[in-house]
Amino acid sequence: MPWKKSGAMEQRTEFGLRAMQTLNFRALCQQYGISAKTGYKWRERFWRKGLAGMEEESRRPKSHSKQLPEEEVCEIVRLKLAHLAWGPRKIRELYLRRHGEVASESTFKRVLERTSLTQKRRRRRAPEAGRLSSGREAAAVNEVWTVDFKGWWRNGDKRCEPLTVRDEYSRYLLEVRAVEDARSETVRKRFEQIFERHGLPAAIRSDNGSPFASRQGLLGLSRLSAWWVVLGIDLERGRPGHPQDNAGHERMHQDITRELEAVGECDQAALDVWRESFNYERAHEALGMRCPGEVYLASERKYEGTPEDLDYPKMCSRRVSPKGLISLEGQPLFLSTSLGGWSVGLKPIAEDLMEVWFGRLLLGQVNLATSNFFRADIRPKKLQMKQKKCNQ
Repeated sequence: MPWKKSGAMEQRTEFGLRAMQTLNFRALCQQYGISAKTGYKWRERFWRKGLAGMEEESRRPKSHSKQLPEEEVCEIVRLKLAHLAWGPRKIRELYLRRHGEVASESTFKRVLERTSLTQKRRRRRAPEAGRLSSGREAAAVNEVWTVDFKGWWRNGDKRCEPLTVRDEYSRYLLEVRAVEDARSETVRKRFEQIFERHGLPAAIRSDNGSPFASRQGLLGLSRLSAWWVVLGIDLERGRPGHPQDNAGHERMHQDITRELEAVGECDQAALDVWRESFNYERAHEALGMRCPGEVYLASERKYEGTPEDLDYPKMCSRRVSPKGLISLEGQPLFLSTSLGGWSVGLKPIAEDLMEVWFGRLLLGQVNLATSNFFRADIRPKKLQMKQKKCNQ
């Protein structure tokens, strides 16, 4: 409207007063240089609101054609309340799966922000993380499984410390089990059932705690991890005190903390329901907004039970006693009690010098002249480099 920049309010007021009395409305509009449509608008506002109606109003639309109906907003809020730890992107994917048509991600963010059900994620720069292993990262399902115990919590007098096993590539939760204790025998029984259902992975990543590893044992081997080696499973470990080396698994534990521990759920039925939702309802950005259950497939390596012993075709072998000893030229040599009952391979590499192997793991070297055993995990870098090449 071509009102003069100076005194536009006065001109509109003058027009409003004259418009209420004029007999030739179009001529009045032409006198002020406005269209009849604009003139009718200002006359209507002057009649309804008086002088206040002559003020400029915001041009922001009061509504739009794509505005969400109230029932859709309620459904978004309901889904969020059922999954408080999920962000707008995952809530939108769940809505899409249930209802077919869905609004944009920005719309979901706006709805959840207005209802104070979401907040911007704080991000921090991750520190450099190294591993005391090959650093293998899963490029396919069943290439690497991760395992840990979720930190315990109580519900009344009941303690819950679930064992969690996860396929690293697909994020599929293979097990969330409230076991009675963390002893090697108990955890091994659970893994036998997992292997029967899903087959064998190429490698298992764990921390350095019991029962997955032994802080003082040879190469950190425990009875449980030695059994994994016998089954042909490679070992991957994070650095002591660095949970970020198994970051994906720890992130999943945070979800358990928020969604189960926070409400005091600790029975196996609640864990099973949560695992089902995690695998088949919760979409993951890293999977192209697919659920883990849509990606994971059972391993082609079938579990056929535990072999009686390890075979070393090109080496001589010795059976490790329950006390962790082998006999070499009539002399007892201590290796590790974790290897009790299994055979190790002995490979001559020089005069009076032999390598000691357990499966694909180089345990160290033994000097036959002095009957001294040099552990691979505390030997010079030359021996450690050879171990790394063998694992590749």
